[in-house]
Amino acid sequence: MMTKEFNIGFLVYPDVVQLDVMGAYQVLAFPPQTKIHLLWKTLTPVVSNEGLLITPTTTLDNCPTLDIICVPGGAMGQIEVMKDAEIISFLQQKSITTKYITSVCTGSLILAAANLLQGYKATCHWAFREQLAMLGVEVVPERVVIDRNRITGAGVTSGIDFGLTLVSLIWGENMAKMTQLMMEYNPMPPFDAGTPEKAGNEIVEPLLQFEKPLIEAFLHQIQETMLKIKK
Repeated sequence: MMTKEFNIGFLVYPDVVQLDVMGAYQVLAFPPQTKIHLLWKTLTPVVSNEGLLITPTTTLDNCPTLDIICVPGGAMGQIEVMKDAEIISFLQQKSITTKYITSVCTGSLILAAANLLQGYKATCHWAFREQLAMLGVEVVPERVVIDRNRITGAGVTSGIDFGLTLVSLIWGENMAKMTQLMMEYNPMPPFDAGTPEKAGNEIVEPLLQFEKPLIEAFLHQIQETMLKIKK
């Protein structure tokens, strides 16, 4: 049984995808003696991609030593994060002492931009796997990928599976199962369309067209990031 407080930090930022944060947050808040920090440059509330206000609890400058740092994905605002020298430096410095360096969805692109996933296996949202691979990451198309102390989740809802995986690693399988039961996490989706393979082209292609501006904007930033990493 853990006897010390376990500090978990989620990076939050304008345009973050709120479920990337909150799915894993809900899971990781259950074990005893955990303290979760929502990290940003200021304590001013940020607006998620969905319009939800998220209030940071700790600034980057005042962030304590963390046991876990988690970087969630976002929409257009994520591009600004990927090229923000202050955030990249913060992640690099925290990676030295943090036990687990983690992400959900396209948050792995931010970790890769900070040069923290090169030489590791990782995953992300299915629509951005090629972009993650462009940054020198060995992409594994799985729901949760563990490679030493790097743990990454795939798209949005995988944050719940990601969180349960972390709970199992740190607090044991029984605690993870209790957490799952507490949440009544027993998914029975009304449609079997949760992956491109299951959804089929008639669903995938319209979605890709809908998301085309975001995908292209991310690709442009990935190409710029590649040049920085190579220098």
